[in-house]
Formats: sequence, C-alpha cells, structure tokens
Amino acid sequence: MQQSNVQIGGRIKRLRRQRKISQAALAEALGISPSYLNLIEHNRRRMTVPLLFKAASYFGVEPGEFAESEEPRLAGDLMELFGDDLFVDCDLTNQDISDLATSNPAVGRAVMRLYDRYRSLNTVANPVSAQIEAGDSVTTDAVSDFLQQNANYFAVLEAAAERIRADIDHASDSFEHGLRTYLHNVFGLQWRLAALPPGKTRKVDADRGEILTADLLPAETAAFTVAQHLGRISAGSAIQQLIVAASLPEEAQPVARNALTAYFAAALMMPYEPFLQACKETRYDIERIGRRFRASFEQVCHRMTTLQRPGRSGVPLHLVRTDIAGNISKRFSLSGIHIPRHSGACPRWNVYGAFLNPDRINAQVSQMPDGQRFFCIAKAVTKGGYRHNEPKRHLSIGLGCHVSFAGELVYSDGVDVSNMELAVAIGVGCRICPRAGCAQRAHPAAGHRMAIDDSERSENFYANT
Repeated sequence: MQQSNVQIGGRIKRLRRQRKISQAALAEALGISPSYLNLIEHNRRRMTVPLLFKAASYFGVEPGEFAESEEPRLAGDLMELFGDDLFVDCDLTNQDISDLATSNPAVGRAVMRLYDRYRSLNTVANPVSAQIEAGDSVTTDAVSDFLQQNANYFAVLEAAAERIRADIDHASDSFEHGLRTYLHNVFGLQWRLAALPPGKTRKVDADRGEILTADLLPAETAAFTVAQHLGRISAGSAIQQLIVAASLPEEAQPVARNALTAYFAAALMMPYEPFLQACKETRYDIERIGRRFRASFEQVCHRMTTLQRPGRSGVPLHLVRTDIAGNISKRFSLSGIHIPRHSGACPRWNVYGAFLNPDRINAQVSQMPDGQRFFCIAKAVTKGGYRHNEPKRHLSIGLGCHVSFAGELVYSDGVDVSNMELAVAIGVGCRICPRAGCAQRAHPAAGHRMAIDDSERSENFYANT
C-alpha cells in the first residue's frame, strides 16, 4: 500500500492534542525528530508506510482511519469559494487558502458558512441568476458538512439498530417477516402494500394502525422506507439529540432528520459487523453484497461510506450522486478527493461518463491537479418509472478511494493503478481548475486573465487563453 501521497498531518495533530500528548513525546515514540513531526503535522512532509503503521499502532487505530483529514477538503472548498468572481481582485493564492485551512480551520469553516448565507440571500434577490447557477442550497450544504464532520458514522444509531435487529432476527429468519412482526408486536403497526397516489412511497395511518408502502416499489426500497420510519419512532430522541448538538440551522433540521433516519435504516438492513465482513470477504463487490443483504446498488454504496467504527473501520471512501444535468444531490468524502460544493464537477470524471454506459460499473484512475490519484467506480441507475408513462430518474452513483487503497476493491483487478499514463486528469470544476489547456473547459479559470489571439483558434475557446 502506497500511503505516502495522503496528507494526514491534520489527523495526527488532532489525535495527539485530543490525548494531550506532546510533540516531543510522540516523535520519540515514532523514532523521528520533533521538527520532522512538526512538518508532517503541517502536511509539509509525507508519511512513509512503516511510519504510518507505527503511528496507527501507537494511537490504537487502523491505518485507514488516518486518511480522514479535514484540511485538504476544507482547503478545496475554500478554493472553490474564492474562485467566485466576487473575489477576483483579492489576489489570493492557493497557498494562502491552504494555509488558512491548515492553521485556522474554524475560521475557514466560518468563512464557508458566511459565503453559503450570502449565496442564499443572493438567490432570493436574484431568482433568475439562481436558476442559471447550479449549486447546493444552504440547507443541503449544512447537512453535508454535518455528516462530513462526523465521518458519516453515528455510534448511537448503530447501537439502536443492532438492538432492534437482534429482536427482528429472533422473530424470523427472514428480515422482512421479522420486521413485520416487530412493528406489530412493539408498535401495533401492520405493514401492508397499497395502491398509493403517484409519487407517494409510504403512508402511515395511525388511526388504523397501518404503515402502507406503494405496491409498485422494488422490495429493497419498500423495506428501506419502512425501516426509515422505524428509525423515526424508535430512535427519534437520539436523532434529535444529534441534531441539537450540531447546532444546525432550523431549515436544515428536517433534512438532517431524514439523513439520520436513512442512516438507521441502512444500519438495520445491513448490520455493521456482518456488512464489514462481507466487504472484506468480497473485496467490496457491491452487487454481490447487495444480493446477500437484499439491498440496492445505491444502498450498499452509501452503507460502505459509514464503516468508520474505531478499530473496525473499512476503506475510507467518497460517494457522489449526480443526475444527467450535473446536479450533485449527495456528496461525502473520506478518500481526500474534493467534490464540488457549489460549481459543477469535471465532465472527465467517470461519474458522468457512466451515463454513456448504463448498467455497467465503470472504473477510472482519476488524478487531481495537485497530483493525488484516486480509484473511482461509477454506475448509472434509474429510479421510478413504475407506472405506465411515468418518467424515470436517471442518476449516476460514484464511489472511490485513494489509489493507495485500490487493491482492496475487486474492481481494480486488471487495472494497473501504478501506471501514471492510465490516470485521467480531472479537476474540481472549470473555474478553479488550473488545467488551462483542457478541451472540455466550460469556463475560464478564476484569477486567470484571458489573452485572446485572433490569429489562432483553439478547439475550445477557453483553452490556452
């Protein structure tokens, strides 16, 4: 495993401070000088593989847990922010922004929140321009940040799901039958299929003691939506405590509640330890695991990103979901890759190319402008369309890891991830991507003054200008 390209200094520094360990003491334990450790903690030196494992052993964590690092992600978000035309005259360099993210992450997060609020107010004042500029709302940004700050792992919800799953398994060998029995015995609810109005997937009739799911839903979707409601009524207080502790904006709380009940549902359908074991046994074979747990492709991918139990973690992954218009509706990254917060992502990324090869898992070694490489898979899926003439939703699900973990995924078999020539150069978004000569550039690079030569014309107007 080649871990040297992963910037993990911030993670080591946080662990050291949390455990009140001096730099000198940690440096002595690792067999390096305090000055060298200081450079590592500020991401100015790379970790070698032996040193990584020594640090993991010292802190009692798995090496993969070090891949989570807030600073690179925050720096990427800030670079995207400062790429806005609003800051064109500020003369900020990428190093200035990286220094802010590293030395004052709290200030960096405050700047992000202020900018999100500015965009929200600008959307209200300029509804037409808001329709032109694609981007997440303040609400979804706040919830994405909340999940990211918790590494998409919530021990209290895992524990609640495990307790209920034990009762379900005791009631029946079939998860669906056991879930029905549990709902009836504990909450007096009968689960049955019904012909619900178009667009409705679930309805709870408290007066009749029924929970209804649309009779046209796939079995895994019906089970998930019932498990999500079970999360609302059985783990509601724990979910509310998580939301209150996060100090989320009021408008973001319903979205956060939906995300956490969905987390509970996934933990109930795919219990942590059996699911982690299945990931290791199959090397993250999504479709094979889906058959084992009777879950959809997207459900399995999402569950894979939650495997962050201390001492029992999985591969640190990123997840992105986008539609054919490029709207990103889910984004989460533990791999270190930067997923755009506001602007559209790079069209060279396989999460978009997957639409050209539906029902097939597309693999790609993606290289970011800073040189870091990631192993990414993506698959286009369809949702809806269960009724005659009902339109379908076309989505692409992207999952990936830092290239150093690629060997742990079955999809890397036959791919020479060490071959730099196979890597596809991608960026975060055209406005902040430094690759001026890209033929697929849709916008001029932020901070780059265009110089047009009328005697020559590039394939792309914005390339090499």
